[in-house]
Amino acid sequence: MNSRTDAIINEIEKVIIGKRNVVERVLMAILSEGHILLDDVPGTGKTTLALTCSVVMGVQYQRMQFTPDVVPSDIVGFSVYNKATGGFDYKPGVVMTNLLLADEINRTSSKTQSALLEVMEEGQVTVDGVTHQLPKPFVVIATQNPVGSAGTQLLPQAQLDRFVIRLQMGYPDFKSQVEILRDRQKVNPLDHISKVISGEDIIAMQQEVRDIHVEDSILEYVTALATATREHELIRLGVSPRGALAIVRMAKAHAYLEGRTYVIPEDVQQIFTDVCAHRIILNPKARVSELSADDILRQVMKQTKSPDMGR
Repeated sequence: MNSRTDAIINEIEKVIIGKRNVVERVLMAILSEGHILLDDVPGTGKTTLALTCSVVMGVQYQRMQFTPDVVPSDIVGFSVYNKATGGFDYKPGVVMTNLLLADEINRTSSKTQSALLEVMEEGQVTVDGVTHQLPKPFVVIATQNPVGSAGTQLLPQAQLDRFVIRLQMGYPDFKSQVEILRDRQKVNPLDHISKVISGEDIIAMQQEVRDIHVEDSILEYVTALATATREHELIRLGVSPRGALAIVRMAKAHAYLEGRTYVIPEDVQQIFTDVCAHRIILNPKARVSELSADDILRQVMKQTKSPDMGR
């Protein structure tokens, strides 16, 4: 294991108990310069996870509660006339931060969602013809309640595709729940965690992840997996080229956490369903068969030959 990433995960786990798999994948997404969608019922720790990450990583944090009356200027900022100078001053929106928690993103209007997702893709804000670069590192952790909850709406597929990974926190197991109840009787665990790294360290680690070696055989494997989703009889919309790029980036981040400087097929397999399940659309036949996106993606992995790395 990578000692630096292990230290980050261990510190986060002082607050987020019993969810190491989720914490690891959130860290991988950040190191792969991607954005995270947490899709789960209220009260499972989504907001706490984002705040804990910001403290442990020593980065600036902002939160926006998405409601129907939030407008794009709340996200990107706006210009105000300055009488003294005769010009306009830029007033930053919430995206001018390192880690933005976009809480309940599927409760706001499509126009506001689009404003955020455009910023996520471009890494900059343009207001009144003037471009403003976002701070680095920049990551969005968005949460959404299950569709069907009061006031929610389904995110369009093109918007879902902008998130490198979608995760579910899930309820804690029995032992973890007891530990959470015990720890929070008199103290808030957030008051007892420490900064492990800085924003500059995150940027350096992101560069190290970019430098992870990927052989052509791995790229061909990822392409075969993506193609298989596009041709699968139970999938109406398969993994896009952006999705295939996300698989490679997350596989490199997984290799980095494992302490390797190169990607192996197991790195791809470990992150494949988390990266792709929100990117595919199943056809009615899959729903009749009561198969989930995860079930079908596991079938795709099983049916696609992985490369022999000479071991």
